[in-house]
Amino acid sequence: MLSPTLYFLRSSEQKITSDMLRYAMRLDEVDKPLSDFPALGIYEKFYGLTTKDLGLYALVDNKIAGAVWIRLLREDHGANGYIDADTPVLNIAVIPEFRSQGVGFSMLSQFLQEAGAVFEQISVSILQDAKAIKLFEKLGFEKVEASEGKSPIDGSDVFTMLKKLDKKEVLRPTDGYDPRRWMD
Repeated sequence: MLSPTLYFLRSSEQKITSDMLRYAMRLDEVDKPLSDFPALGIYEKFYGLTTKDLGLYALVDNKIAGAVWIRLLREDHGANGYIDADTPVLNIAVIPEFRSQGVGFSMLSQFLQEAGAVFEQISVSILQDAKAIKLFEKLGFEKVEASEGKSPIDGSDVFTMLKKLDKKEVLRPTDGYDPRRWMD
């Protein structure tokens, strides 16, 4: 198992979400460019320009191994995985050479802790025959009844999974700091 180093995705790193969207949507497997699917822009365009965009990426040996991010979408976007206006849709990508080595688990485990400070739940659309279903189930995602749909990439069967998050209190380094006692 690899032990990746994790970093928060900043708005200045939108290119990472664009590059990783190719793997999240399996475009590498069907050998098609992202430009063939302009509707997928809802997952990456202007990433980080709202406080509700949250993500992280993994580095292994100074190479980006994967990324995970969420965005709040609207019903009219027609996104697979959409639940409601308060539930962000998750995207996760692991570069093929780093798959099945614990990178996705490491990213998603940390990410769920961070997302719990902002959201009550998150959703994800997943292929019905994907190996990743076990990963999501292990981390507490559950299948949403009557959520079946079709992948916009190749028409494969997909369904939605939902994870209720443990609400975390945001702790800042200055919490509990009393400037009157700085010399004690």
